Amino acid sequence: MIPLLHTPEGVRDIYGSEKRELRALSDCVCNCMRNFGFEEIQTPSFEYFDVFSSERGTVPSKDMYKFIDRDGNTLVLRPDMTPQIARAAVTYWKNAPAPIRLSYIGNTFINNSGYQLRLKETTQAGVEIFGDDSCVADAEVIALTVECLRAAGLTEFQIEIGNAGFFRAIANSCGLTSEDEEELRRRIKDKNLFGISDFLAERNIAGKEAELLLALPELFGSEEILSKASSLTDNEAALAAIARLQSLWDCLTKYGVQKFVSFDLAMLSKYRYYTGIIFRAITYGTGEAIASGGRYDSLAGQFGEPTPAIGMSITLDSLLTVLQRMGLEERKPSERYAIVYRAEQAAEAIAMACGKRVEGIPVALVPDGRGVKDALEKEGVIVWNI
Repeated sequence: MIPLLHTPEGVRDIYGSEKRELRALSDCVCNCMRNFGFEEIQTPSFEYFDVFSSERGTVPSKDMYKFIDRDGNTLVLRPDMTPQIARAAVTYWKNAPAPIRLSYIGNTFINNSGYQLRLKETTQAGVEIFGDDSCVADAEVIALTVECLRAAGLTEFQIEIGNAGFFRAIANSCGLTSEDEEELRRRIKDKNLFGISDFLAERNIAGKEAELLLALPELFGSEEILSKASSLTDNEAALAAIARLQSLWDCLTKYGVQKFVSFDLAMLSKYRYYTGIIFRAITYGTGEAIASGGRYDSLAGQFGEPTPAIGMSITLDSLLTVLQRMGLEERKPSERYAIVYRAEQAAEAIAMACGKRVEGIPVALVPDGRGVKDALEKEGVIVWNI
């Protein structure tokens, strides 16, 4: 028999001070998004499987939690917010003037392997812009990511930026099959130079394409790396991807966030719907990106209304863990208050609590018990006696 006193693997209860901190962090991030002019949307926790099918380029089917409704439809707990928001944008804002600017906060569910030691349910907050294909929109989303992390209290982090179109252009010029492209992606992601060399030799890929692919894992750093990448190729699509990154850099300097930015032309996302700029935020204390995003100009078209789009999401659980490990205290949760009373003082205690709540002070009623006042004060609660 399965013990029922703890949660299943990969999920957890969040309570007490950690829940208050997570709520305060959520409010902080959502306020930043509101300040940038985004309108909030809430989408359902489960959708039809086809919203996240392999054609969308999202999470693999084996990593989704699937179930059947009473009509025989296959449903899934959402593994990714972006396809949902794209579906909603096409449904509700089809004839609205562009751009459409939406923000969200919600939980996602991915059936990770137990060996990965990752949560299977996480809370994400993010934004999506539909109907704006400009580099200014790219820069705004990245600048907002920086602003959210700084407002949360994080000071040491880096936004690494790549372009999904750059690798796709080189892969297309090599005539790779989808299986070969996936294998090459894996070796590049692992920065396996020997593996890349063997891959190229086995498929008789030589010339400038081979030189560029071998150099790809080392094409990371500051803005100067873009010029080096340009010198290694004459592929027009690849050069256009690099030019887009250069224009993005110019826009980001206007936001004054360039010290947080670097480039990585070997960056490849697990989400295959990205078509252009991709990025991730990394910092100390976590092996995973705490935020990520990119441009996906083809996804909305799969729901019937082609439109350019870019977005980002912040994994609040990971960000909170980093802030706790670093001891960053700038974002304190609100103070807690309690009224401790004896049984014969109940009426007076209720009246006092109602008055405090009208003043906007959150207060709990606590029946007197042995040591209860000392215990509450030890937890940092401000106690009023009748």
